[in-house]
Amino acid sequence: MTAGLANRFQEEFGEILFNVYGSTEVGGIAYAVPADLYDEPATAGMPLRGTEVVVLDSTGRRLAAGATGNVFVRRRWRIYGRTRNGGITSTGDVGYLDSHGRLFITGRSDEMIVSGGENVYPSEVEKLIARHPEVIEAAVSGVSDPEFGQRLNAWVVRREDSSLTAAEVQMYVRANLARYKVPRDIAFVNSLPRNSAGKVVKRLLPTPEYALDPPP
Repeated sequence: MTAGLANRFQEEFGEILFNVYGSTEVGGIAYAVPADLYDEPATAGMPLRGTEVVVLDSTGRRLAAGATGNVFVRRRWRIYGRTRNGGITSTGDVGYLDSHGRLFITGRSDEMIVSGGENVYPSEVEKLIARHPEVIEAAVSGVSDPEFGQRLNAWVVRREDSSLTAAEVQMYVRANLARYKVPRDIAFVNSLPRNSAGKVVKRLLPTPEYALDPPP
């Protein structure tokens, strides 16, 4: 669930929203109550009882609060899956823990791109754009780039009365994330293509030149 969706739901219905984060390999991992989502709409919540969430770098070193890395889980009972020494299992996700112990997921480890030598997770940028007050939802994906190897493109669904421009989206990302995470091209679309399970199918997104032009 994106932070933008959480915000819109709470604006409409009040602080009654809960969020559960888990995976096929591990099951339920974290749980966010309304107070968590009011303070931090992007959080996946606190680890469930009997569950320890561990964030590691690429060498297996445990990272401090606020540092982004690969998310692993340790349980009191055995988990079948990608288990390392010490009984921790990979979720396949990338994220971080804040100073309160709340988990934030920023992307999938297999979606990472390298742009100009920097590691970039498209979903981190995607979630940020979706939080913009004039945006309904967004999709971000890596594409080939002759200069940087790869770069980000973004597809944005604006609110009906919005006059948001591509430059304003880029300025918003630049104000909140590192410069190398700013999408090069912004495409405005009426909706995002989804499969029967409701998941966005990024390979069906239009190329920027066939997307909607920003309104005058």
